[in-house]
Amino acid sequence: MLDHDAHAHPSGAHGAMHDHDMHAMHHGNFKRLFWINLILAIPTLVFSTGLQGILGLSGPRFDGSQWIPAIFGAMIFVLGGRVFLSGGISELRAKQPGMMTLISLAILVAFGYSLAVTFGLTGMDFWWELATLIVIMLLGHWIEMNAVMGASDALGELATLLPDEAEVLDGEQTITVPVSSLSLGDLVMVRPGAAIPVDGEVVDGVSQVDESLLTGESAPVSKGLGASVVAGSVNSGGNDETGALTVKVTKLGDDTALAGVMRLVAEAQASKSGAQLLADRAAGWLFYLALASAAVTLVVWLLLRPGDPAFVAERVVTVLVIACPHALGLAIPLVAQITTALGARRGILVRSRAALEQARDVDVVLFDKTGTLTTGTQGVIRVIPAPAAASDDGDAADEDRVLGLAASVEAKSEHPIARAIVAAASERKVVAGSASTFSALAGRGATATVADRVLTMASERLVTERGIHLDPLFVNEGRALAEQGASVVYLVDETEAAPRALAMFALADTVRPESAEAVALLRARGIRVAMLTGDSHAVANWVAAKLGITEVFAEVLPGQKSEVVARLQSEGSNRVAMVGDGVNDAPALTRADIGIAIGAGTDVAIESADVVLASSDPRGVADMITLSRASYRKMLQNLAWGTGYNVIGLPLAAGVLAGVGFVMPPAVGAAVMSVSTIVVAFNAQLLRRMRFRR
Repeated sequence: MLDHDAHAHPSGAHGAMHDHDMHAMHHGNFKRLFWINLILAIPTLVFSTGLQGILGLSGPRFDGSQWIPAIFGAMIFVLGGRVFLSGGISELRAKQPGMMTLISLAILVAFGYSLAVTFGLTGMDFWWELATLIVIMLLGHWIEMNAVMGASDALGELATLLPDEAEVLDGEQTITVPVSSLSLGDLVMVRPGAAIPVDGEVVDGVSQVDESLLTGESAPVSKGLGASVVAGSVNSGGNDETGALTVKVTKLGDDTALAGVMRLVAEAQASKSGAQLLADRAAGWLFYLALASAAVTLVVWLLLRPGDPAFVAERVVTVLVIACPHALGLAIPLVAQITTALGARRGILVRSRAALEQARDVDVVLFDKTGTLTTGTQGVIRVIPAPAAASDDGDAADEDRVLGLAASVEAKSEHPIARAIVAAASERKVVAGSASTFSALAGRGATATVADRVLTMASERLVTERGIHLDPLFVNEGRALAEQGASVVYLVDETEAAPRALAMFALADTVRPESAEAVALLRARGIRVAMLTGDSHAVANWVAAKLGITEVFAEVLPGQKSEVVARLQSEGSNRVAMVGDGVNDAPALTRADIGIAIGAGTDVAIESADVVLASSDPRGVADMITLSRASYRKMLQNLAWGTGYNVIGLPLAAGVLAGVGFVMPPAVGAAVMSVSTIVVAFNAQLLRRMRFRR
């Protein structure tokens, strides 16, 4: 059962959304405080004698007006500065002084000195500079939080995809109930245009379902009896009269696919990569560098200008402000959040940000064959009618005729070969006739009466046992197909005394239509592509030839798969990525530098992987590498900017150019700091304009 307080959202979503909600709260605080303090700063600036002297203005004067800058400046310090002071205290308590500590020191120095001047200390106060300093820093934080919120909204968007209510079947009627009250096994009606509220299995109806939220693929997927559907996908409408689906609830709460996606995205955004750890260390070093710079600035200017404490205090404040590692602190996390959000929208679920960062250096991709490059299910790859059955309608019509007869026999069978033949008939829009006296022949095939003819779908074993004569065409084609690893069955007419084979059907694990493009995309990037399988060399080579893969490891036992990965690593490969879907792929996924699991695979494989391709589309590997390279470039650019502006700004803030008449005021220092944050945020947002090759 879902938690009643969770409404439509999986209970796991709340944990995933915690950081998102915290950002939203801070975003709202900084926005509100910015506008309040901006209003309070206006009278502070207007009545400041120091600013009027700099601008050469007389300004308004009346009895007591000299106290206005101090009164409003103190209000700004309390209201706007409180956020930074509390943040600084938290950093000190955690023994991790950083950005908030530096800002707190700067505004405390500015406030303390201005307050002392107001009450008699010789010098010039700078209440107006304190006011503009706090206002600009609030603006910078507002912009920063807005950028972070935009990157984190992937989780919010996912959470809103789930409806709050569901239509539950109760006999012949439907009852609208909260999703939180559903139980496993309930039957839910999903009408065209409605979002599917639960993970489940279709028990009635045929329709097209949009699963782009999980797979990144915009094309709707056909869903019919027995098909699985996921919460949050949308019933786009079907081919029957209504397009409605009846879904049996199979998963709830944290077990749903959407909850799993949200959990993976949240974990990825919370994890740290090598670049993030480097940025964190740099920000820590910058704090101590700022303190040392401020101390040196204080000593030097006290010696050079002992009679000008206002100038000395201004230099110290400016150094502390401009050294705040705003941009450095935002450089990596914002890129990482945008990257994981972009990946999630394309069905690339990142479990480890460090792995995604390393994916840029992948030079070998090792694909498991079954279930990864192929669908893992039997499909009809050839329909070969007997020569005697040829007609004037041509081969295609002949193939359809015998396929229709075969589907008629297999319609009531649950065997995988039977389902593959029925599916092939459906794809070709071949109508199967009605069959009677159906009988399954264990391990050998099935027989039924169709239009007064006794027809049998016979395995090669049954053909041999009954001594059924095969046309030379079937014999020759059978040998060639066996070399490709295909299974062969025959449609036999047993109406007459001498049975005769009407057609031969070849079935094999079908190659995914996207696999060839996936291999081509990787090779175009200069990446080696290899294939791994437990199947025979004949089967492996046939699949590899279709996909353009030249490096094949065949007849590999499950326990040997990780050894193949180790061999590739020992050959000097920079990074080896392994792509698989099964339980026996888990050791290899773990051994590889980057483990990539196909989303349709087992839970064990997914838990062993660093990246999950929710769409089961192998082209996602190339997309992942594209994403990795683009995000790493952005990280380097942001790191360069975040550290570079400090290298230039700190000496200017300390007053090295005071001798030539250039002195950076604290407010300008705050503006420079804020601009650097905006540049980093804007540069990270440019990732959204990235284009994938497919």
